[in-house]
Amino acid sequence: MSRFSVLVSALAALLLLGMLSFLTACGSGSGGGSTTPTLQITTQSLPGGTQRTSYNATLTASGGTAPYTWSIPSGSLPTGVSLVPGTGVISGTPTSAGASNFTAQVTDSESPARAVMASLSITIASSSASPITHVIVIVQENRSPDNLFQDTVLIGRGADIQNFGIDSNGHTVPLKKVALGVDFDPNHSNTAWKDMCDLQANGQCKMDGANLVTIGCNTGAKDCPGTDLNFAYVNPSDVQPYFQMAETYTFADRMFQTNQGPSMPAHQFLLSGTSAPKVGSNLFASENPNTGTQPDAGCDTAPNVTVALIDPTGSETTNAPIYPCFEHQTLTDMLETAGLNWKYYSPPTADGLHASPTIWNAPEAIEHICGPNATPPNATQCVGTDWTNHVVLNQTQVLNDITGATLPAVSWVIPTGQDSDHAGNIPGNTGPAWVASIVNAVGASPYWQNTAIFITWDDWGGWYDHVPPSQVLVNCSVFGCGYVYGFRVPLIVVSAYAKAGYISHQQHDFGSILKYIEANFDLPSLGYADAAADDLSDCFNYGQNPLPFSAIKAPLKADFFVHDTRPRTDPDDD
Repeated sequence: MSRFSVLVSALAALLLLGMLSFLTACGSGSGGGSTTPTLQITTQSLPGGTQRTSYNATLTASGGTAPYTWSIPSGSLPTGVSLVPGTGVISGTPTSAGASNFTAQVTDSESPARAVMASLSITIASSSASPITHVIVIVQENRSPDNLFQDTVLIGRGADIQNFGIDSNGHTVPLKKVALGVDFDPNHSNTAWKDMCDLQANGQCKMDGANLVTIGCNTGAKDCPGTDLNFAYVNPSDVQPYFQMAETYTFADRMFQTNQGPSMPAHQFLLSGTSAPKVGSNLFASENPNTGTQPDAGCDTAPNVTVALIDPTGSETTNAPIYPCFEHQTLTDMLETAGLNWKYYSPPTADGLHASPTIWNAPEAIEHICGPNATPPNATQCVGTDWTNHVVLNQTQVLNDITGATLPAVSWVIPTGQDSDHAGNIPGNTGPAWVASIVNAVGASPYWQNTAIFITWDDWGGWYDHVPPSQVLVNCSVFGCGYVYGFRVPLIVVSAYAKAGYISHQQHDFGSILKYIEANFDLPSLGYADAAADDLSDCFNYGQNPLPFSAIKAPLKADFFVHDTRPRTDPDDD
């Protein structure tokens, strides 16, 4: 072969080798000629969700080099929902309704890394289902709206609050400013209710008899006796925590106590919707028992203690008084049947065996809850399972249960005498701070997102109020006849889902709180005051964005009440 031929053959071999090397390089995917698939986000849209319902979706991508890392460089996910960067999982429980627009970015593991982005959105539908899993009923003592809520902000929003009254002589009496703690106590028995009501032939209260209500003076009182002492309003500076709560959340100016009388029957209505002595009775316990010793009521009080009964005509003399131990269903029975826990937080007597005062502790007068240690009237202590498991003789334990995340589904909270707002307590101005300490504890905890707090007062306390009950039942056969309805009491509804700055003008009563709990937890009706009541639904908007909590300003904090060393005082009669 000639040299020339050899040279041509060598050049051809080299050319063939170069082509093979080129093709190999292209096939390997390395270098600038890589054939690795292009990185892309394959999720084109995300499913919608429902407010307060668990949400889960996964972002997907293809191409590039796995594993991927996900991020949201702009926009935002729905509140309560988050992205897991390593998996692309979007999950959580959205708390707000509406559309959330955002940019999703995926980054691969190539070196250098490659990233692509896509615009996406998630729409969360509003839910009318209740987010409330905990209810707290805080019961204070003996005030009317005209007496306690001379709040210019509420009045400016349309709250029906009046600063004068009319007496039985037709005279206009301006309400006088007094401290929250006063040295006298207006009568608020059924007799006082009848005097102040002045029931007319058309079945309506004329509301001109407050000057006929007797006034009890403290020993050594400076302000008592006097004229028109119950034509009064509390100094607004004494109750600013109440004003802040009422202005921020919902205030009801048509909340009435269900019964026409004092504390013991009122607390029975707040637990059971009735103060009837037994199932099927058309009578009601209508007064406080006839004793000033502790326990002053209940299935473990002294054998000689009795309570008056009122009949459908409104008479307290037709039937003889009875021992204050009753037996019928209460809301707690419904809760237990549904597997829901409840607690009744109440101050104890000095020996720790009873509530103090017992007239404010409704369970102690219900025989199957008390579980007395002997057949009434010979019992000396409640020892039943319901009592020991659910009645907490330490009212400040509610603060520990909130911070310790052991709050039951439904709670009733009862104050000490000096923290109760009850007239006749000097100085008696710590009630607003006590209530604020509970609200602030809830607001600072995860419970804020799912709790409704109802703050009310057990009766009107003998103070003047100008709004008559819309209905007074007497001489009839319907439930409550002879003892329903009583005068107005304040109601504040505090919740992340309460209507903000709202004045409720719908008629409510103690049965409304029971009916709210029944509706919220899908419980059957007790068939008492709850059956005829509304369910307070106008006070809530479950579709709104949850209200953020701002601490209620108060002169005393929770620590003061937890470590309170003041000798406990009980009101002298109620």
